[in-house]
Amino acid sequence: MSYLSYQFTVSPPEPGSEILMALISDFGFESFDFNDNGFTAYIKEESASNIDLSEFVFDDFTFNCEIKKIPLVNWNAEWEKNFEPVLVDDLLYIRAPFHQANTKVKHEIVIMPKMSFGTGHHQTTRLVCKAMFETEFKHKRILDMGCGTGILAILAKFLGANDILAIDIDEWSVENSIENCNTNNCSDIVVKKGDIDLLENEQAFDIIIANINKNILKAHLPVYANKLVAGGKLFLSGFFTTDMDELKTIAAANNLTFSSFKNENEWAMLLLEKQG
Repeated sequence: MSYLSYQFTVSPPEPGSEILMALISDFGFESFDFNDNGFTAYIKEESASNIDLSEFVFDDFTFNCEIKKIPLVNWNAEWEKNFEPVLVDDLLYIRAPFHQANTKVKHEIVIMPKMSFGTGHHQTTRLVCKAMFETEFKHKRILDMGCGTGILAILAKFLGANDILAIDIDEWSVENSIENCNTNNCSDIVVKKGDIDLLENEQAFDIIIANINKNILKAHLPVYANKLVAGGKLFLSGFFTTDMDELKTIAAANNLTFSSFKNENEWAMLLLEKQG
């Protein structure tokens, strides 16, 4: 399995990059990496066969795109070359093993991202992390759906959760999450490969975290609602502020009430609560 990188050069970069990213977000891209001239989007090669960018013509900005194939053997080297530590306020520092430790923050997570999405660089991961610090996790049962690198599951453990299940559909993400959990002394986090059907025989959760994308969240919302205890909390991210009303409507139809939201640029996070 190989990945493709779509290297977008956008002029002017703002707000063109945000607009273009919003339009392609449903195509199956797994992660985005901003730069001064635009951004790079990553997608599995087999998922890119139907992507047609020729339909996108804009009055306010222009773009071009260079597509490159990234063999798996080169991915780790690319991450190591480009990956910079991430600081979430003064509460969390996310770094790779080859970075120097930061003793001035409350929590530090060490990850080697490999092929997985969720390094903390993306706004959605940071938004969820910030909201998690405002929520009680002690002795809670947690689900991290679409766990990527395992950052959110690891943070839940650091915040006091004692029963954590992390699920991802991608084999690389599962392997990476297990490795990162072990690196951060969180080997008791259970990591499984699969999709939403894995929850069929699971007991209810106190907190569910799902940082995926809008279409998957829409499909999964009824299951999340069913698998939350009364008063349980649901963190949703991976979508834009313009998507919030649609997700809130679906949530309300599934006995989930709006609690709060956070946003960074155009990206958003919703916190919902299940009614008793």
